[in-house]
Amino acid sequence: MKKTQPIEHPEIRPGQSIELLKELHILTRDGNMNQDSRRKLKQVYHLYQFIEPLLQELHNTSGELTLVDHGAGKSYLGFILYDLFFKTLNDNSHIYGIETREELVTHSRELAQQLGFGGMSFLNLSVAESIVSDKLPVKVEAVTALHACDTATDDAIHFALKKQAQFIVLVPCCQAEVASVLRKNKGKQLAKDTLTELWRHPIHTREFGSHLTNVLRCLQLEAHGYQVTVTELVGWEHSMKNELIVARYKNLPRTRPAERLNEVLCSIGLEEMKYRFFAE
Repeated sequence: MKKTQPIEHPEIRPGQSIELLKELHILTRDGNMNQDSRRKLKQVYHLYQFIEPLLQELHNTSGELTLVDHGAGKSYLGFILYDLFFKTLNDNSHIYGIETREELVTHSRELAQQLGFGGMSFLNLSVAESIVSDKLPVKVEAVTALHACDTATDDAIHFALKKQAQFIVLVPCCQAEVASVLRKNKGKQLAKDTLTELWRHPIHTREFGSHLTNVLRCLQLEAHGYQVTVTELVGWEHSMKNELIVARYKNLPRTRPAERLNEVLCSIGLEEMKYRFFAE
């Protein structure tokens, strides 16, 4: 009987756990990969290309490191990071996945145990709850939030600031809060400023609100001493939720970005949101 040869996929990195990719449904049980899986894997690997040098830098300078992944979902990102980077460190470096859906947390815990990924923990918490939870270290080195919806991204930023994270990597998603405030105050602003025409129509309110949310987040991070880079994660043909924000703590001057943050909020009629995008 002819022995079946294992299926080879050039997309998969050397050393990648095939069992993990099957459990994440990137590979089928017989080792095949469909177009949707290729797209998903491409997004995660592309994000990994941004994160891996940051983790390597942290490990070179600080030794053991802790990464917290917010809005982890099925923990695609956390498992890939552990498989490609953390499992080779042979120290007490650790990944925490934070997720509100208990069934996903339970599944991730079982999968980590099955794969022997002892340096992974999963907590059934909201991002806001994780800020004060004693189940997490007082300080962490890196924070990620991949497609954490709406205010969960802001909560992840607050968590990172509280934990004095050296690196923050965000792919925001479904920003609705700012748009709702713009919509509420639109009539009042139209009478004051012709630039309100930028978001007068409902579709523009939604799109402008989404863009403005990320602008405010970047200013907030800069107002806390971070150097911020904004780029696209993958091509638009793969995902419309495409903006990647990478923040590196550099202890940069804070006064000017804090002033600009306040000016933007006031000029657009978002004074009530200062609590959300707080500066130092």
